[in-house]
Amino acid sequence: MKKYFYLLTILLLNLNAFAQQDTTAYAAQRAKVNSLLAERSAKFGQYDESLNQRTGIFGWQTKRDIKNSNEILRQVVLTDNNIFKELKVLMDYKDLQNQQKVALADNSQERIARYMQTIKKLQDQNAQLKEDLDKKNKGGLSTYIIVFLILVMAGGFYFFNKKLQQYESAKINA
Repeated sequence: MKKYFYLLTILLLNLNAFAQQDTTAYAAQRAKVNSLLAERSAKFGQYDESLNQRTGIFGWQTKRDIKNSNEILRQVVLTDNNIFKELKVLMDYKDLQNQQKVALADNSQERIARYMQTIKKLQDQNAQLKEDLDKKNKGGLSTYIIVFLILVMAGGFYFFNKKLQQYESAKINA
């Protein structure tokens, strides 16, 4: 019984450590997404500033200003793509955690069902053993009664024969 308790304790500790690793990985992934969001926000601020930049004659935007704005916008889009990729990884972590919880719950339900079957089987065996013991005890008592009756009958037959022989010998002598 102690072996099973120790085994169960070790399994629960490993499961807890595994869950903490998942939580750590999930937290790291969240931090990565948050840093990408901060980076995107900063780049979008740069883009907004670049739209207001007018280095041309009479305060007009030059081709270089427009190219600079487009490059910053392209970097914002690339950052958005990275954010989507990392969010997908984050969602995969969540899905994996949910699948693990469902699998653990299913496994627990199966183990509980097997334990209940084992308990039922042992209860049935216990009832059968009690029934067999009761039959054996009743059978033993009836055997003793039968043996006692046979002995009483044999003793009665012996004494009856002895009396009959005495009566016949008294009849012959008289």
